Amino acid sequence: MTLKRLVLGALTILAIVFVIGDLVNSWSQPQFSSRLELYETDLLLQASEWKGDSPDARKPLPVDNPVKSALESYQKAQKTAQKDIASAEGKLEKFQLKTPVVGDSVMATNQLLKQKSLLKELELRVGLLQTQQGQVPEALKTWAAIKARSNPTAITAQVLSGLWSQPPLLLPNAEPQINKNLDGWFRYRALTQLYQLQQRSDALDQLQTTEQQTSKQAFIRWATANAIPAIAVFSGVVLLIFLLGQWAVKGEHALLSGTNGVKWSVPWNGEIIWQVLVVGFFFVGQILLPIVSQSTLATLKVNPATLGERAKATYYLVTYALLAAGGLSVLYLSIKSFLPLPDKWFHITLKGKWFWWGLGGYLAAFPLVIVVSLVNQQIWQGGGGSNPILPIALEGKDSLAILIFFVTAAIAAPFFEEIFFRGFLLPSLTRYCSTWQAILLSSFLFAVVHLSLSEVIPLMTLGIVLGFVYTRTQNLLASMLLHSLWNSGTLLSLFILGSGSS
Repeated sequence: MTLKRLVLGALTILAIVFVIGDLVNSWSQPQFSSRLELYETDLLLQASEWKGDSPDARKPLPVDNPVKSALESYQKAQKTAQKDIASAEGKLEKFQLKTPVVGDSVMATNQLLKQKSLLKELELRVGLLQTQQGQVPEALKTWAAIKARSNPTAITAQVLSGLWSQPPLLLPNAEPQINKNLDGWFRYRALTQLYQLQQRSDALDQLQTTEQQTSKQAFIRWATANAIPAIAVFSGVVLLIFLLGQWAVKGEHALLSGTNGVKWSVPWNGEIIWQVLVVGFFFVGQILLPIVSQSTLATLKVNPATLGERAKATYYLVTYALLAAGGLSVLYLSIKSFLPLPDKWFHITLKGKWFWWGLGGYLAAFPLVIVVSLVNQQIWQGGGGSNPILPIALEGKDSLAILIFFVTAAIAAPFFEEIFFRGFLLPSLTRYCSTWQAILLSSFLFAVVHLSLSEVIPLMTLGIVLGFVYTRTQNLLASMLLHSLWNSGTLLSLFILGSGSS
């Protein structure tokens, strides 16, 4: 065995260890869909308060009692947060019984603090939802549990308890505490109760006027956020029915047929594929880049967790650009001796029907991934981790930061990942297996490198559609467009939901 193969073997083992470790760690991480569900719940709550521009106006809401539905969602999230806290505490106890790994210990500590903070926020809101359902004694018990723990949130819990106690107890700092620690529908409910008890009719009228304006905007945002995926799902289902019908009628001449007949002339062997994948993606992304990143941040004395929205967005963009530059450099150096390449390799052209294939692939992928994701959520029950960029994008309020996230997700990621997985890996695998088998294997690897267990199956489904579209067009612009549309649609929905949450 040559020295090169020994090095590749060692790097492969390291890559497998790192990837398995990250996937196992993601097992206990909360799934992004849980947080997204609460944002949608908050937006629907606020939208439900809009009385319409005319007395006869009726709002088509998906539930008859939004408050009851929201209470159920928040209590479910409350139980999940309690479970995550117990998991994080268990990890810290294990670290105390053995030689601690600083990075793992810090990660577990940060997760514990984050979940405890989330639980306090959830408990405040659960109490307010209970009051609106006529469950005042239960709300007082919920807030009593918060007051029993010494923390800043306990003051707000004390304020809320006073507002719904019999007789009421109005604390002098009630209004500032409500404005500081509550937002959206929850802030309006608490301030309404406060102003009614204080008999401040002018302040109450102004509050109701402001809430109607906010509720109308929330309804528009809620309708828009639901209309976009609804249209995409409907269009995708129609397209899939058409494609399946055409396949049944035309057989091998249908759009869905003939994929295995698409072939590439692969001038390199499996060792080059192995080298590009292990060195160009795993070593650069999982070992080299984190070391360089952490050492640079340590030298600059910068903690990523304390960065502002723009700085975080820029950090992710720069990190991803370095990953792409490193991966593409390894790819180029690995295949340099085979240049010029045969036809159809890394093919990019504005000619042909690439745009319609990319758009059609996006529409077809939407209902497929939605169905797979719904099943997937039942499997993971709120766990399995998610892309760390998504919650930051959802909670971000800075327009420039959102723009930078867009450049990362909708431009940089499709460009690099399509060149790497569809441009190189998929065609290279056809040297050893059929084209459909290459699509499946490259899609699986594409999903795994995102390092979230809960996203493996949905991303593999998306990867299969990306691979099919690229195979049929043999034009990277088609899969890049599909990938960009997918990421852009996700960010747009998050922006609509996030900007309407407060």
